[in-house]
Amino acid sequence: MSEYAPFNQKQSDYIRNCLRDEYWLSVAEGGKRASKNIINIIAWCTIIDNHPDKLHLAAGVSVATAKLNIIDSDGFGVLSYFKGRCRQGKYQDKDAVIVQTPLGEKVILISGGGKNGDERFVKGLTLGSVYISEVNECAQPFVKEIFDRTLSSSRRKILFDLNPKAELHWFYTEILNVHQDNNLKIKNYGLNYEHFTIADNLSLSDEKIRKALISYDKKSVWYQRDILGLRKNAEGVIYSGFCIDNQYEDGIEWREDGSGGPNLSLYYTRWYTIDYGTINPFACLEIIEQTIERVTRYYVADEFYYDSKKHNKQKTDAEYADDLKVFIGDGRYSGIIIDPSAASFKAELRKRSLKAREADELINADNEVLNGIRLVSTLLHVVKLLVNKTRCPNLLKEFPAYIWNAKSAERGVEEPVKENDHCLDALRYWAKTIVKYFKA
Repeated sequence: MSEYAPFNQKQSDYIRNCLRDEYWLSVAEGGKRASKNIINIIAWCTIIDNHPDKLHLAAGVSVATAKLNIIDSDGFGVLSYFKGRCRQGKYQDKDAVIVQTPLGEKVILISGGGKNGDERFVKGLTLGSVYISEVNECAQPFVKEIFDRTLSSSRRKILFDLNPKAELHWFYTEILNVHQDNNLKIKNYGLNYEHFTIADNLSLSDEKIRKALISYDKKSVWYQRDILGLRKNAEGVIYSGFCIDNQYEDGIEWREDGSGGPNLSLYYTRWYTIDYGTINPFACLEIIEQTIERVTRYYVADEFYYDSKKHNKQKTDAEYADDLKVFIGDGRYSGIIIDPSAASFKAELRKRSLKAREADELINADNEVLNGIRLVSTLLHVVKLLVNKTRCPNLLKEFPAYIWNAKSAERGVEEPVKENDHCLDALRYWAKTIVKYFKA
């Protein structure tokens, strides 16, 4: 078994309560890097080791996520806890870990629960215990089915962990708030709830915590959730941190204070990223990635933008492809990122040999919205993403006009208003597909 960092009193109490018979539902909520996952793994594995029932379930948004967060967990997961007495395999055609315990063989089934319909994978099962990581990212029918699948358990145990969402998210209104109310009204109801933040993670040094903190805009919803661990509605301007520091003058190259644009006499990487539209505007951004003195910055150096409504003319895929051929020119570039659904337009680009020089194909964009927005926000806050203030007028117009959808928030759904977003969608595609994540 891997050696864990010390636990504080709150973490120790939470683990002990998970093991006590009077608590059947344990929920660890709070900010990122708060050790919620690790303490749940320790508690859950201890439960399985002493559980009379054979079948148990580890779940996440997908099977891959469940394996990553629970089974492996950076070497601190189920495989580590049961090292020397477990093996990975199949059980009735389902991914599983088979464990030898003092009470006999136990089977930990592995399931994804992120999509409506995933509940069919657990229907009919009688489960002794369940651990779902990032439970509020899973589909509501799947989570509700888990409660039914454990009703006949000899020692019912359900463990959840989650990062905070909007206050009206379905997991709060339909599940957690209900159990918290019951816990207040009904004696010995059995809910073990605790809130954690990054400060509870004693494996992180003060320097690592400092680096994590400086990558967040303290006014942002991400700081409220990821660092403070609060349930916070996303509202107002999405990229509220965008400011003059994120802009540079055309023709002025990099300076030692970090201002200015790219120095094209030095090595750089160039990308093109496209938000495809026919009736809606079509946007393509040129983005340059350059590392100078071990600091990498990303520059939105130019844009191509066409609004068919404004020009009273709708262009064909072939016309847009011709426009991009001119816009891109003969300079070297590493790839073109584009929405996977734009199949006919991709065909036109291929006809003109517009594709990655180092690959045989265009790059399908990762269109995950919320994490893409989070990543762009972080790059803006740490001033690693800069925009040419002369060549990108439409992108600059969109930043202050791009807002969260207040009506959707009333239903607990987080999404931007689908307006003033064409250049910003292209920017998000690039960030989520190429940068993927950022560490301060």
